[in-house]
Amino acid sequence: MLLRAGGRRLLAPGLRRVLGGGGLLADPVAVGGGRAYHERVVDHYENPRNVGSFENDDPSVGTGLVGAPACGDVMKLQIRVDESSGKIVDACFKTFGCGSAIASSSVATEWVKGKQMEEVLTIKNSEIAKHLSLPPVKLHCSMLAEDAIKAAVKNYEAKKAKLGQKGKVTAAEKAAEA
Repeated sequence: MLLRAGGRRLLAPGLRRVLGGGGLLADPVAVGGGRAYHERVVDHYENPRNVGSFENDDPSVGTGLVGAPACGDVMKLQIRVDESSGKIVDACFKTFGCGSAIASSSVATEWVKGKQMEEVLTIKNSEIAKHLSLPPVKLHCSMLAEDAIKAAVKNYEAKKAKLGQKGKVTAAEKAAEA
């Protein structure tokens, strides 16, 4: 977690100055003229859930790789799908980016687990941003998470189609019809 360690040095000193120690913030506060992260961002940043990766060759795995050239954030989100039920049974991520991007990835992996493919396509960036209380300047991080979820589902469905399971209506097609 080299990237997390570098980000933590940027985030933690300012918070420790305000808090006088290691507590978490209940609300965002100003730190040295800037704005600190909300406690949920700090929690998912310092204790990210589901960091890692699955084998790309696994037919039950879908991979979404997205990036924001303007800020340099890159997010890889992977889902593992139970082929018989269509439920996402596991998810993981690797993100190169700021604390908000890491937190958005972590939240996204938590939210997709145990849900049907069609259901995860309804997760909106605005829901992630609201949950994390992201400021407007960090909304692109939640947009990346939404895009990564959609890309992972699309990748999984493309693998299935390639393996000869054509003729079935895909989750993306079902969501588009709704």
